[in-house]
Order: sequence, then structure tokens, then C-alpha cells
Amino acid sequence: MLKTILSVSGKPGLYRLLSQGKNNLIVESLQTGQRIPIHPKDRVVSLGDISMFTDAEDIALSEVLTRVHQRQSGAPFTDDLLKDGDALRSVFAEILPSYDRDRVYTSDIKKLFTWYNILVSAGITSFGEAEEDTRDH
Repeated sequence: MLKTILSVSGKPGLYRLLSQGKNNLIVESLQTGQRIPIHPKDRVVSLGDISMFTDAEDIALSEVLTRVHQRQSGAPFTDDLLKDGDALRSVFAEILPSYDRDRVYTSDIKKLFTWYNILVSAGITSFGEAEEDTRDH
């Protein structure tokens, strides 16, 4: 699922990949539903390709988001929490106790929690890969 959800440098929010042209991508904002082209000069990252630093092996963003979802019971984070750096780190330590405190910055945690809020508000609550999504069928 996260392979088709994109973060575009310089553009706020998250985008769903709709189609791929010769020289651009067509994406749709998860917040507004607006469709826009993304050009080769834009830096694009798939959420499926992101991982978080831990004291041992890095952990896939899909696993981190699944843990966040369990901790939050599907509820979004409050704006007050997103504004408090110490609270962000404290909550993240509950979710991923082994995160690398030297390489994971408060801004990374805020971005993760903001992305989680966007995904949940868009109705995306299953963060695993496609083969995991089909296990109940």
C-alpha cells in the first residue's frame, strides 16, 4: 500500500500515485483530492522505501506506522502534541523504544506523526505491503 503513497519535496502533504507518463507522474493529494503532475526535477520518495533508524537494524516505515496505529487505536495525533518536541520524543519512545536518538530528529518524528494523521484521515489504516493486505481473503 505505501509504495503508491508519495512524499514530494517542496510540496506539503502526501500524494497517491495515479499514473506514470513519459516525463512525469500524475498524483492526487490525499488531503484535497487535487491532481497534479510531478516532473523529473521534483524529488519524490515512496513511503514504502522509507525506514527509521534504530539501535539495531533499521525498521520499515510500514511497521512503524502499524505500531503507531495500534498505540493510537486508529485516532489521529492532536495538534498540541505535534507542537511539543519533548512530548513527540516521549510518545515515539513508547512506540519504538529502540529508535536511534542521535539519528532520528524531532522533526522526523513530527513528520511521521503528521503523515500518520494524513493517512488515517484519508481512510488508509493498513500499512503493510500488498501480500499482507490479502491474508484475510
